[in-house]
Amino acid sequence: MLQVNEQAVIAFALKQQLPTITGIGQMARDGFLMSYASDHVQMWRVAADYVDRILRGAKPADLPVQQPTKFELVINMKTARAIGLDVPATLLALADEVVE
Repeated sequence: MLQVNEQAVIAFALKQQLPTITGIGQMARDGFLMSYASDHVQMWRVAADYVDRILRGAKPADLPVQQPTKFELVINMKTARAIGLDVPATLLALADEVVE
């Protein structure tokens, strides 16, 4: 539901000067203040590998449960400036991507 109304949420948050945080990196690139999320591309690769194993005869119950190991922090500085937020340099240094 959030992704469907993404632009409306961004516009409202900017107007109200509210910081927005999401778990989807692309949404931070689109205008949310920041995102911290697992690497979705890597997760889809693991899922595809599991589908392949199951189609080749593996029992789903025998496959190990996996958790994400790679996470990304995306910070949108354009949004930060628009809401009057100073992002600490230490946080910017930790970011995987800073959107200008």
